[in-house]
Amino acid sequence: MLSSRINFLNFKKKSKSKLITEKIKKNFDQLIAENSTILQSLSKNYKDNFDTKLINKFKKFENFRIIGMGGSSLGAQAIYQFMNHKIKKNFNFLDNLQANKTLSKKKNINIIISKSGNTIETIANTNVFVKKNDKNIFITENKKNYLMELAQKLKADVVYHNNFIGGRYSVLSEVGMLPAELMGMKSESFRKYNSLIKNKKFINQLVNNVESTLFFIKEKKFNSVIINYDEKSENLFKWYQQLVAESLGKKGLGLLPVISNMPKDNHSVMQLYLDGMENNFYTFFIVNDKKSQKLKNKNLLQSHKFLKNKKLFEIMSAQKKATEIVFKKKNIPFRSFEIKNRDQETLGELFCFFILETILLGMSLNLDPFNQPAVELIKKETKKFLI
Repeated sequence: MLSSRINFLNFKKKSKSKLITEKIKKNFDQLIAENSTILQSLSKNYKDNFDTKLINKFKKFENFRIIGMGGSSLGAQAIYQFMNHKIKKNFNFLDNLQANKTLSKKKNINIIISKSGNTIETIANTNVFVKKNDKNIFITENKKNYLMELAQKLKADVVYHNNFIGGRYSVLSEVGMLPAELMGMKSESFRKYNSLIKNKKFINQLVNNVESTLFFIKEKKFNSVIINYDEKSENLFKWYQQLVAESLGKKGLGLLPVISNMPKDNHSVMQLYLDGMENNFYTFFIVNDKKSQKLKNKNLLQSHKFLKNKKLFEIMSAQKKATEIVFKKKNIPFRSFEIKNRDQETLGELFCFFILETILLGMSLNLDPFNQPAVELIKKETKKFLI
Protein backbone atom coordinates (compact mmCIF):
# COMPACT_ATOMS: atom_id res chain seq x y z
CA MET A 1 0.00 0.00 0.00
CA LEU A 2 1.43 3.38 -1.06
CA SER A 3 -1.59 5.31 0.20
CA SER A 4 -5.33 4.73 0.60
CA ARG A 5 -5.71 5.51 -3.11
CA ILE A 6 -2.92 3.32 -4.52
CA ASN A 7 -2.20 -0.37 -4.02
CA PHE A 8 1.53 -0.75 -4.42
CA LEU A 9 3.73 -3.83 -4.56
CA ASN A 10 7.38 -2.91 -4.22
CA PHE A 11 10.42 -4.58 -5.74
CA LYS A 12 11.50 -7.76 -3.95
CA LYS A 13 15.20 -7.25 -4.64
CA LYS A 14 17.26 -4.74 -2.74
CA SER A 15 20.75 -4.41 -1.33
CA LYS A 16 19.85 -5.54 2.22
CA SER A 17 22.41 -3.02 3.46
CA LYS A 18 21.34 -1.05 6.52
CA LEU A 19 23.93 1.59 5.66
CA ILE A 20 22.30 2.28 2.28
CA THR A 21 18.82 2.34 3.83
CA GLU A 22 19.95 4.79 6.49
CA LYS A 23 21.68 6.98 3.89
CA ILE A 24 18.46 7.24 1.82
CA LYS A 25 16.43 8.04 4.94
CA LYS A 26 18.97 10.69 5.89
CA ASN A 27 18.75 12.20 2.38
CA PHE A 28 14.95 12.22 2.65
CA ASP A 29 15.00 13.93 6.05
CA GLN A 30 17.53 16.46 4.74
CA LEU A 31 15.41 17.17 1.66
CA ILE A 32 12.29 17.78 3.74
CA ALA A 33 14.09 19.80 6.41
CA GLU A 34 15.71 22.10 3.86
CA ASN A 35 12.30 22.68 2.24
CA SER A 36 13.95 22.80 -1.17
CA THR A 37 12.51 25.47 -3.46
CA ILE A 38 11.94 22.74 -6.06
CA LEU A 39 9.47 21.06 -3.69
CA GLN A 40 7.53 24.21 -2.86
CA SER A 41 5.09 23.79 -5.75
CA LEU A 42 4.13 20.33 -4.41
CA SER A 43 2.88 21.91 -1.20
CA LYS A 44 -0.64 23.08 -0.42
CA ASN A 45 0.98 26.33 0.76
CA TYR A 46 2.33 27.21 -2.69
CA LYS A 47 1.03 30.51 -4.02
CA ASP A 48 0.30 30.40 -7.74
CA ASN A 49 1.34 33.39 -9.84
CA PHE A 50 -2.17 33.66 -11.25
CA ASP A 51 -5.51 34.44 -9.62
CA THR A 52 -9.18 33.60 -10.05
CA LYS A 53 -9.62 36.79 -12.08
CA LEU A 54 -7.45 35.35 -14.85
CA ILE A 55 -9.22 31.96 -14.71
CA ASN A 56 -12.65 33.62 -14.86
CA LYS A 57 -11.53 35.70 -17.84
CA PHE A 58 -10.82 32.59 -19.94
CA LYS A 59 -12.91 29.75 -18.47
CA LYS A 60 -15.86 30.52 -20.78
CA PHE A 61 -13.79 29.46 -23.80
CA GLU A 62 -13.88 25.86 -25.06
CA ASN A 63 -10.69 25.50 -27.14
CA PHE A 64 -7.17 25.89 -25.84
CA ARG A 65 -3.78 25.41 -27.44
CA ILE A 66 -0.66 24.86 -25.34
CA ILE A 67 2.62 25.71 -27.06
CA GLY A 68 5.71 24.50 -25.23
CA MET A 69 8.47 21.91 -25.19
CA GLY A 70 9.33 19.16 -22.71
CA GLY A 71 8.36 20.02 -19.14
CA SER A 72 6.48 23.08 -20.36
CA SER A 73 3.89 20.77 -21.91
CA LEU A 74 4.20 17.16 -20.69
CA GLY A 75 2.66 17.74 -17.25
CA ALA A 76 -0.46 19.38 -18.67
CA GLN A 77 -0.71 16.60 -21.26
CA ALA A 78 -0.58 13.99 -18.48
CA ILE A 79 -3.36 15.77 -16.57
CA TYR A 80 -5.54 16.24 -19.66
CA GLN A 81 -5.29 12.59 -20.71
CA PHE A 82 -5.58 11.04 -17.23
CA MET A 83 -8.56 13.22 -16.23
CA ASN A 84 -10.19 13.48 -19.65
CA HIS A 85 -13.44 11.88 -18.42
CA LYS A 86 -14.03 14.95 -16.24
CA ILE A 87 -12.90 17.61 -18.74
CA LYS A 88 -15.34 19.31 -21.12
CA LYS A 89 -12.80 21.59 -22.79
CA ASN A 90 -10.66 20.86 -25.86
CA PHE A 91 -6.90 21.13 -25.43
CA ASN A 92 -4.41 20.83 -28.29
CA PHE A 93 -0.67 20.55 -27.64
CA LEU A 94 2.10 21.83 -29.88
CA ASP A 95 5.20 20.18 -28.44
CA ASN A 96 7.22 19.51 -31.57
CA LEU A 97 7.99 21.23 -34.87
CA GLN A 98 5.02 20.04 -36.92
CA ALA A 99 4.64 22.24 -39.98
CA ASN A 100 1.70 20.24 -41.35
CA LYS A 101 -0.21 19.85 -38.10
CA THR A 102 -3.95 20.33 -38.62
CA LEU A 103 -5.49 22.55 -35.97
CA SER A 104 -9.05 23.49 -35.15
CA LYS A 105 -10.29 26.56 -36.99
CA LYS A 106 -12.36 27.49 -33.94
CA LYS A 107 -11.20 30.33 -31.74
CA ASN A 108 -8.31 29.15 -29.57
CA ILE A 109 -6.81 30.52 -26.39
CA ASN A 110 -3.06 30.08 -26.72
CA ILE A 111 -1.04 29.25 -23.60
CA ILE A 112 2.61 29.77 -24.57
CA ILE A 113 5.13 28.38 -22.10
CA SER A 114 8.91 28.61 -21.82
CA LYS A 115 10.84 29.15 -18.60
CA SER A 116 13.72 30.93 -20.36
CA GLY A 117 11.40 32.63 -22.83
CA ASN A 118 13.93 31.86 -25.57
CA THR A 119 13.16 28.23 -26.52
CA ILE A 120 13.63 28.16 -30.30
CA GLU A 121 10.94 25.55 -31.04
CA THR A 122 8.37 27.40 -28.92
CA ILE A 123 9.23 30.69 -30.62
CA ALA A 124 8.92 29.04 -34.07
CA ASN A 125 5.54 27.41 -33.30
CA THR A 126 4.23 30.65 -31.81
CA ASN A 127 5.27 32.48 -34.97
CA VAL A 128 3.56 29.95 -37.26
CA PHE A 129 0.34 29.21 -35.38
CA VAL A 130 -0.54 32.26 -33.28
CA LYS A 131 -2.78 34.63 -35.22
CA LYS A 132 -2.97 38.39 -34.82
CA ASN A 133 -6.37 38.46 -33.12
CA ASP A 134 -5.88 35.38 -30.89
CA LYS A 135 -6.14 35.66 -27.14
CA ASN A 136 -2.88 34.61 -25.49
CA ILE A 137 -1.44 33.77 -22.09
CA PHE A 138 2.35 33.63 -21.72
CA ILE A 139 4.11 31.74 -18.92
CA THR A 140 7.77 32.74 -18.65
CA GLU A 141 10.35 34.13 -16.23
CA ASN A 142 9.99 37.73 -15.11
CA LYS A 143 12.95 39.05 -17.06
CA LYS A 144 13.80 40.31 -20.52
CA ASN A 145 13.37 37.49 -23.05
CA TYR A 146 11.73 36.87 -26.42
CA LEU A 147 8.35 35.70 -25.10
CA MET A 148 8.13 38.57 -22.62
CA GLU A 149 8.74 41.08 -25.41
CA LEU A 150 6.21 39.33 -27.65
CA ALA A 151 3.61 39.27 -24.88
CA GLN A 152 4.00 43.01 -24.41
CA LYS A 153 3.68 43.56 -28.16
CA LEU A 154 0.49 41.45 -28.29
CA LYS A 155 -0.83 42.99 -25.04
CA ALA A 156 -1.25 39.46 -23.71
CA ASP A 157 -1.64 38.21 -20.16
CA VAL A 158 1.64 37.10 -18.55
CA VAL A 159 2.02 34.61 -15.70
CA TYR A 160 5.49 34.51 -14.17
CA HIS A 161 7.37 31.20 -14.18
CA ASN A 162 9.39 31.00 -10.94
CA ASN A 163 13.07 30.75 -11.83
CA PHE A 164 13.76 28.17 -9.09
CA ILE A 165 11.47 25.53 -10.65
CA GLY A 166 12.86 23.67 -13.66
CA GLY A 167 10.57 22.52 -16.44
CA ARG A 168 10.42 18.81 -15.57
CA TYR A 169 9.57 19.64 -11.94
CA SER A 170 6.97 22.29 -12.82
CA VAL A 171 3.82 20.19 -13.22
CA LEU A 172 2.31 21.38 -9.92
CA SER A 173 3.40 24.98 -10.45
CA GLU A 174 1.75 27.51 -12.77
CA VAL A 175 2.96 25.50 -15.78
CA GLY A 176 0.63 22.59 -15.04
CA MET A 177 -1.90 24.15 -12.70
CA LEU A 178 -3.01 27.08 -14.87
CA PRO A 179 -4.05 24.63 -17.65
CA ALA A 180 -5.59 22.34 -14.99
CA GLU A 181 -7.70 25.20 -13.62
CA LEU A 182 -8.85 26.05 -17.15
CA MET A 183 -9.75 22.36 -17.60
CA GLY A 184 -12.13 22.80 -14.65
CA MET A 185 -9.99 21.37 -11.85
CA LYS A 186 -8.55 22.79 -8.63
CA SER A 187 -4.79 23.03 -8.10
CA GLU A 188 -5.07 22.28 -4.37
CA SER A 189 -6.52 18.84 -5.16
CA PHE A 190 -3.21 17.82 -6.78
CA ARG A 191 -0.91 19.05 -4.03
CA LYS A 192 -0.69 16.10 -1.61
CA TYR A 193 2.92 16.62 -0.48
CA ASN A 194 2.11 17.85 3.04
CA SER A 195 0.13 14.75 4.00
CA LEU A 196 2.34 12.25 2.15
CA ILE A 197 5.58 13.23 3.90
CA LYS A 198 3.86 12.48 7.22
CA ASN A 199 2.66 9.07 6.03
CA LYS A 200 5.07 6.40 7.34
CA LYS A 201 3.88 3.78 4.83
CA PHE A 202 4.50 6.19 1.96
CA ILE A 203 7.97 7.10 3.25
CA ASN A 204 8.98 3.46 3.83
CA GLN A 205 7.83 2.43 0.36
CA LEU A 206 9.63 5.41 -1.18
CA VAL A 207 12.90 4.61 0.63
CA ASN A 208 12.70 0.88 -0.16
CA ASN A 209 11.95 1.66 -3.79
CA VAL A 210 15.00 3.93 -4.11
CA GLU A 211 17.16 1.30 -2.41
CA SER A 212 16.00 -1.38 -4.86
CA THR A 213 16.64 0.88 -7.84
CA LEU A 214 20.19 1.60 -6.63
CA PHE A 215 20.71 -2.17 -6.37
CA PHE A 216 19.57 -2.61 -10.01
CA ILE A 217 21.94 0.12 -11.17
CA LYS A 218 24.78 -1.63 -9.35
CA GLU A 219 23.75 -4.84 -11.14
CA LYS A 220 23.92 -2.91 -14.46
CA LYS A 221 20.17 -2.91 -15.04
CA PHE A 222 19.71 0.49 -16.63
CA ASN A 223 16.37 0.11 -18.47
CA SER A 224 13.29 1.03 -16.44
CA VAL A 225 10.44 -0.48 -18.45
CA ILE A 226 6.87 0.71 -17.78
CA ILE A 227 4.32 -2.08 -18.38
CA ASN A 228 1.33 0.22 -18.78
CA TYR A 229 -2.21 -1.22 -18.86
CA ASP A 230 -3.95 2.17 -18.93
CA GLU A 231 -4.08 4.06 -22.22
CA LYS A 232 -5.02 7.27 -20.40
CA SER A 233 -1.71 7.16 -18.49
CA GLU A 234 0.64 7.08 -21.49
CA ASN A 235 1.32 10.82 -21.20
CA LEU A 236 1.92 10.47 -17.47
CA PHE A 237 4.81 8.17 -18.32
CA LYS A 238 6.08 10.46 -21.06
CA TRP A 239 6.30 13.07 -18.32
CA TYR A 240 8.02 10.48 -16.07
CA GLN A 241 10.39 9.57 -18.90
CA GLN A 242 11.73 13.13 -19.11
CA LEU A 243 11.85 13.48 -15.32
CA VAL A 244 14.05 10.40 -14.87
CA ALA A 245 16.18 10.58 -18.02
CA GLU A 246 17.03 14.29 -17.77
CA SER A 247 17.53 14.29 -13.99
CA LEU A 248 19.76 11.19 -13.74
CA GLY A 249 21.44 10.90 -17.14
CA LYS A 250 24.81 12.39 -16.16
CA LYS A 251 28.46 11.42 -15.63
CA GLY A 252 28.01 8.11 -17.43
CA LEU A 253 25.09 7.13 -15.17
CA GLY A 254 21.33 7.20 -15.49
CA LEU A 255 18.23 5.18 -16.27
CA LEU A 256 16.44 4.80 -19.60
CA PRO A 257 12.65 4.78 -19.05
CA VAL A 258 10.87 2.72 -21.74
CA ILE A 259 7.08 2.92 -22.11
CA SER A 260 5.41 -0.32 -23.14
CA ASN A 261 1.64 -0.18 -23.69
CA MET A 262 -0.34 -3.30 -22.91
CA PRO A 263 -1.86 -5.58 -23.95
CA LYS A 264 -0.65 -4.52 -27.41
CA ASP A 265 3.01 -5.06 -26.54
CA ASN A 266 2.28 -8.60 -25.35
CA HIS A 267 2.28 -9.37 -29.06
CA SER A 268 5.55 -7.65 -29.93
CA VAL A 269 8.21 -7.11 -27.24
CA MET A 270 7.03 -9.29 -24.33
CA GLN A 271 9.08 -12.24 -25.59
CA LEU A 272 12.22 -10.11 -25.17
CA TYR A 273 11.18 -8.94 -21.71
CA LEU A 274 10.71 -12.53 -20.56
CA ASP A 275 13.57 -14.28 -22.29
CA GLY A 276 15.99 -11.67 -23.61
CA MET A 277 18.84 -9.71 -22.04
CA GLU A 278 18.62 -9.21 -18.29
CA ASN A 279 19.37 -5.50 -18.02
CA ASN A 280 15.78 -4.38 -17.35
CA PHE A 281 13.56 -3.87 -14.33
CA TYR A 282 9.84 -3.22 -14.61
CA THR A 283 6.91 -1.14 -13.36
CA PHE A 284 3.40 -2.56 -13.82
CA PHE A 285 0.64 0.06 -13.86
CA ILE A 286 -3.15 -0.24 -14.10
CA VAL A 287 -6.13 1.97 -13.26
CA ASN A 288 -9.47 0.55 -12.18
CA ASP A 289 -11.85 1.33 -15.05
CA LYS A 290 -15.35 1.08 -13.60
CA LYS A 291 -16.98 2.17 -16.87
CA SER A 292 -15.12 -0.27 -19.11
CA GLN A 293 -17.06 -1.63 -22.07
CA LYS A 294 -18.67 -5.06 -21.66
CA LEU A 295 -18.48 -7.80 -24.29
CA LYS A 296 -21.64 -8.68 -26.26
CA ASN A 297 -22.64 -12.14 -25.04
CA LYS A 298 -24.81 -13.01 -28.03
CA ASN A 299 -21.86 -12.64 -30.39
CA LEU A 300 -19.60 -15.02 -28.46
CA LEU A 301 -18.95 -18.46 -29.93
CA GLN A 302 -19.32 -21.53 -27.71
CA SER A 303 -15.55 -22.05 -27.37
CA HIS A 304 -15.18 -18.67 -25.63
CA LYS A 305 -18.28 -18.53 -23.46
CA PHE A 306 -15.94 -18.00 -20.49
CA LEU A 307 -15.79 -14.38 -21.65
CA LYS A 308 -19.52 -13.96 -20.99
CA ASN A 309 -20.31 -10.71 -19.12
CA LYS A 310 -16.63 -9.81 -19.00
CA LYS A 311 -15.50 -6.19 -19.30
CA LEU A 312 -12.46 -5.13 -21.30
CA PHE A 313 -10.86 -4.01 -18.04
CA GLU A 314 -11.34 -7.49 -16.54
CA ILE A 315 -9.47 -9.04 -19.47
CA MET A 316 -6.60 -6.54 -19.10
CA SER A 317 -6.49 -7.08 -15.35
CA ALA A 318 -6.31 -10.85 -15.85
CA GLN A 319 -3.43 -10.39 -18.30
CA LYS A 320 -1.59 -8.14 -15.85
CA LYS A 321 -1.94 -10.66 -13.02
CA ALA A 322 -0.89 -13.51 -15.30
CA THR A 323 2.17 -11.58 -16.51
CA GLU A 324 3.19 -10.78 -12.94
CA ILE A 325 2.99 -14.49 -12.06
CA VAL A 326 5.26 -15.35 -14.99
CA PHE A 327 7.68 -12.57 -14.00
CA LYS A 328 7.82 -14.01 -10.46
CA LYS A 329 8.50 -17.50 -11.79
CA LYS A 330 11.33 -16.20 -13.95
CA ASN A 331 12.70 -14.04 -11.11
CA ILE A 332 12.34 -10.81 -13.13
CA PRO A 333 12.28 -7.71 -10.87
CA PHE A 334 9.13 -5.59 -10.93
CA ARG A 335 6.96 -3.31 -8.87
CA SER A 336 3.23 -2.79 -9.35
CA PHE A 337 0.82 0.16 -9.07
CA GLU A 338 -2.93 -0.45 -8.95
CA ILE A 339 -4.90 2.78 -8.99
CA LYS A 340 -8.28 2.52 -7.30
CA ASN A 341 -9.90 5.67 -8.73
CA ARG A 342 -9.06 8.02 -11.56
CA ASP A 343 -9.04 11.40 -9.79
CA GLN A 344 -6.96 14.52 -9.22
CA GLU A 345 -5.80 13.50 -5.75
CA THR A 346 -4.38 10.19 -6.98
CA LEU A 347 -2.60 11.83 -9.90
CA GLY A 348 -1.14 14.39 -7.48
CA GLU A 349 0.19 11.56 -5.30
CA LEU A 350 1.83 9.92 -8.32
CA PHE A 351 3.48 13.19 -9.36
CA CYS A 352 4.81 13.63 -5.81
CA PHE A 353 6.06 10.04 -5.50
CA PHE A 354 7.93 10.08 -8.81
CA ILE A 355 9.48 13.51 -8.15
CA LEU A 356 10.71 12.54 -4.67
CA GLU A 357 11.95 9.18 -5.98
CA THR A 358 13.97 10.88 -8.72
CA ILE A 359 15.51 13.50 -6.44
CA LEU A 360 16.51 10.85 -3.86
CA LEU A 361 18.08 8.71 -6.58
CA GLY A 362 20.08 11.73 -7.74
CA MET A 363 21.25 12.49 -4.21
CA SER A 364 22.21 8.83 -3.63
CA LEU A 365 24.22 8.75 -6.88
CA ASN A 366 25.92 12.08 -6.08
CA LEU A 367 24.30 13.69 -9.12
CA ASP A 368 22.61 17.06 -9.40
CA PRO A 369 19.03 16.06 -10.36
CA PHE A 370 18.08 19.64 -11.26
CA ASN A 371 20.36 20.52 -14.18
CA GLN A 372 20.78 19.27 -17.76
CA PRO A 373 24.19 20.53 -18.96
CA ALA A 374 24.50 18.30 -22.03
CA VAL A 375 21.15 19.45 -23.47
CA GLU A 376 22.26 23.07 -23.12
CA LEU A 377 25.22 22.27 -25.42
CA ILE A 378 22.83 21.22 -28.22
CA LYS A 379 20.84 24.45 -27.83
CA LYS A 380 24.04 26.48 -28.25
CA GLU A 381 25.21 24.50 -31.29
CA THR A 382 21.77 24.71 -32.95
CA LYS A 383 21.77 28.47 -32.64
CA LYS A 384 25.16 28.65 -34.40
CA PHE A 385 23.67 26.98 -37.51
CA LEU A 386 20.75 29.40 -37.58
CA ILE A 387 22.62 32.67 -37.10
